[in-house]
Amino acid sequence: MAIDPKELRQCLGHFTTGVTVITCLGADGEPHGATVNAFTAVSLDPPLVLVSLDRRSRLCGLVETEQRPFTVNVLEAAQKDLAMHFAGRPNQEVAWLPDSACGAPRLDGALAHVSCTPWQAYDGGDHVLYLGEVQEFVINPGKPLLFHTGKFHHLGADHQPLLWAGSADGPEGQAWIPNRAAH
Repeated sequence: MAIDPKELRQCLGHFTTGVTVITCLGADGEPHGATVNAFTAVSLDPPLVLVSLDRRSRLCGLVETEQRPFTVNVLEAAQKDLAMHFAGRPNQEVAWLPDSACGAPRLDGALAHVSCTPWQAYDGGDHVLYLGEVQEFVINPGKPLLFHTGKFHHLGADHQPLLWAGSADGPEGQAWIPNRAAH
């Protein structure tokens, strides 16, 4: 059975993701970026993350040919226009922060920055999968911009997070253990 790429994309779009902009410096010394929702943690030791970049994108070529450091900028809920800007619909002046310690540019106002040096690249069909070794990260307050079924979303004001049993994010850094009697 042949898989229809459009139908597959629609199916995969049901997996809600965060929205990131991957940035690096170009050969001209200017920052470049692309909106990407294919980003994931890979390893804590060594600290590795993975981004999937379209082979046809300028950013993919910059990272691939020059092994340039890059930053994963996790977008905040109010940064939909910035996501569109880096998705090929320029719509604003971009506010940049000073480059990270490894030399990768960072976007102002992002929820988090994960600055990496290239670790390994893998063939991913029409994409290249890049593992980056985390050199530096910054976390800022806010809520994430989300992507689901081809549309941007955000957590509502009434959102109440629920910690899972294995989480290290419980009160005072302790793992949250559910009340077994409540089950």
